[in-house]
Amino acid sequence: MQSITKVKKHSREIGRTMKLATPVIIGQVAVFSMNFVDTVMAGRLPNKEIALAALGIGGAVWSSMLMFVIGTLLAVQPSVAQLDGARMQSEAAYQTRQAFWIALGLSVPYWLLCYFSEPLLVAFRIDPAIVPHAAGYLRALSWGAPGLCLVLLLRYFSEGTGNTQPTMFYGVVGALVNIPLNYVLMFGKLGFPALGPVGCGYATSIVIWLQFVFLLAYIATQRHYRPYSLLSRLEMPDAKAIFGLLKVGLPIAVAIAVEGSLFVGAALLIGRLGPVPAAAHLIAINFSALVFMIPVGLASAISIRVGNALGRGDPGGARYAGYIGLVIVFGFQTVSAAAMFLAPELIVRIYTDDVMVGSLAVSLLFYAAIFQYPDGIQMVMAGALRGYKDTRWPMLYTVISFWIVGMTLGYSLTFRYGMGPAGMWVGMIAGLTVAAALMLRRFRRTARRYLRTPAIA
Repeated sequence: MQSITKVKKHSREIGRTMKLATPVIIGQVAVFSMNFVDTVMAGRLPNKEIALAALGIGGAVWSSMLMFVIGTLLAVQPSVAQLDGARMQSEAAYQTRQAFWIALGLSVPYWLLCYFSEPLLVAFRIDPAIVPHAAGYLRALSWGAPGLCLVLLLRYFSEGTGNTQPTMFYGVVGALVNIPLNYVLMFGKLGFPALGPVGCGYATSIVIWLQFVFLLAYIATQRHYRPYSLLSRLEMPDAKAIFGLLKVGLPIAVAIAVEGSLFVGAALLIGRLGPVPAAAHLIAINFSALVFMIPVGLASAISIRVGNALGRGDPGGARYAGYIGLVIVFGFQTVSAAAMFLAPELIVRIYTDDVMVGSLAVSLLFYAAIFQYPDGIQMVMAGALRGYKDTRWPMLYTVISFWIVGMTLGYSLTFRYGMGPAGMWVGMIAGLTVAAALMLRRFRRTARRYLRTPAIA
């Protein structure tokens, strides 16, 4: 009888977590599918090796700043979740409006980095044949950077209130609009010139601003948000509130940026090896990132569940939510790893029919399958720790794992021992494994501490 009760309890918690996570996962997959579609369509352009490499390198630079923006604004999600759990909706809205000034500040360096990216690409010694195409793609993308900062702000506010559906809606709408825009601007239809990768960048920028308008209208009109009155006013910057958000957000930003920089650095370093390795790496990392949207969505849901539990004074429930997240992510990662092990040729065929690029990409998917488990575990545990607002130690762990272990080993194997792209993938696996172990250990210690002295951080 007791075992049946436990099963029912676990099933209820899994159900609650998945109710929050599923819209986020669908939204994340939809948003990422834009990148997937970009890659597939670029593989059909003339001079496809250069086009694929340009999107891979340009996307790596775009993502390097995006990781920092996401991390900083992620402070909104657990802050709102804890205040919502304590039934302090007005304070949750005030915190979000103060985060608007942070989002506005982040948009300026984001635009500058993308618009003036060519010197950076040259400094990284990217193949000269790739540089002008990647730089043009980034210049087109730069106009979407401010809009993306605002999209993330509204998204994390909504998720913190327990409503994750807008993430799904704006992601799906964006993905659907992106396809025809890509077709027109990349291939030169309806009287527009054929812009190739640059057209892809403009299409993405347009979609981002449409997503912002959608989210703004959704929050302004839906009954769920009325107790918050988020859009009723805009206060001047409050240094204390902004500092409090940055105290939580900046360590997350550094942690995510360091993690992202491992993958960005891998793409840039592999770009030195020429268009074929760069294109093959893009295919393998693109598919890996697509299935990674599942643990990303789970991490958001678990962060919300942990934050709500702490807000209502239930530290045991917070710890339980974290462990349930581990169970769920293990199941999902098993499925994604199996797909990469059993059907790599089928996956690669979606992207390209180039024999040289495809052969190398198939071999890299073997390594991608291996890192599914540590990648999922470290992401879910990081989400649980964000729910506790425990962000400083995870930041340090990412530096140790991804730079000291992952990048050092990957660089050495790739260039000193001549393993090529596979060496960088071995380094990534090592870094993710260390991160997973450290994050799990930190979660257990933090959960025990809150059980002894429950309090909102």
